[in-house]
Amino acid sequence: MLWNAKNAAVASGSTSMNYVSFGHGKRVLILLPGLSDGLMTVKGKALLLAPSYRRFFESFTVYMFSRKDEMPPDYSIREMAEDQAQALRTLGIEKCSVLGISQGGMIAQYLAADHPDLVEKLVLAVTAAQTGEMTRDRVQKWIDYALSGDHKALMIDTAENSYSPARLKAYRKLYPVIGAVGKPKSYDRFLTNARAILSFDAASVLPSLSCPVLIIGGEEDRIVGAEASRELHRLIPGSRLVLCPGLGHAAYEEAKDFDQTILDFLLLS
Repeated sequence: MLWNAKNAAVASGSTSMNYVSFGHGKRVLILLPGLSDGLMTVKGKALLLAPSYRRFFESFTVYMFSRKDEMPPDYSIREMAEDQAQALRTLGIEKCSVLGISQGGMIAQYLAADHPDLVEKLVLAVTAAQTGEMTRDRVQKWIDYALSGDHKALMIDTAENSYSPARLKAYRKLYPVIGAVGKPKSYDRFLTNARAILSFDAASVLPSLSCPVLIIGGEEDRIVGAEASRELHRLIPGSRLVLCPGLGHAAYEEAKDFDQTILDFLLLS
C-alpha cells in the first residue's frame, strides 16, 4: 500500500511504547498527541490514522507515538520527553521534525530543549509554556469526572471547550450516546497524564531552543487560551506565530489550512 501503514512498539525501560507509522518520505516527522492518548492509545490504529496525514507522505515518513504502556503515578512531562527521546534513538532516528499537539506540545518542548541534536524543526499546536489558571481549572475538572467515572460528562465538557460553535452544532447530536462508547476500563492512564499537566512549566528552557519553531493557536481557545501561544512566541527566539481566528483548542482539526501551513514550514529550507 502506498501509505505504508504500520503498527509497532518499541521497548521503553521495563515496558513498551506503541506507535504507528505511515508514508514513504526520506525525512521523519514525529507526532505527539494530546491528553486524549490517556483514554485511547494509537495501538493497532495505523490504517485509521493514516488518511489524516497523507499530505505529508511524499516528503516524510510519519510516526505517531503514544506514551509508554506502564507509567509511574508521578510521571512528569519532562520524563515523558526523556522516554520519547530514548525511543527515537532505539529506533535509529537521528534527526526529525516534531509536531506536538496540546499535551504533546508540552512534551515536545522538553524534547527539543533537552535533545537538540534530535529535533531539527518543531511545531507547537494549541499548547503552552506553562500551565496557567485556565488550563489548571479545566484539567482538574476532567480529573474529577474521571475519578467519578462520569465518561459522558468528561467527553461533553471536552467537546464544549474545544470546538467552534459551527462544529458543536453537529457534534451535539452525538451527546445522547457519547458516554456509551470509548469508556476505558480504567482511568489510571488518563489520570497520570492529566496530573502531569498540572505541574508543567517549561518556560525557563524555551529561550535555549535552537531549531526553527512554528506555533499555532486558536484565537478562541478555552483550554490553554490564545495568550499561551503568544507567550510561547515571546519566549522562543525567532519563532513564528499563527493564530486561527474563530477557532479554539480543536484548531488542529478545524483549520482547513492547518496541515498545509505545517508542511510549508517543514519544507522551508
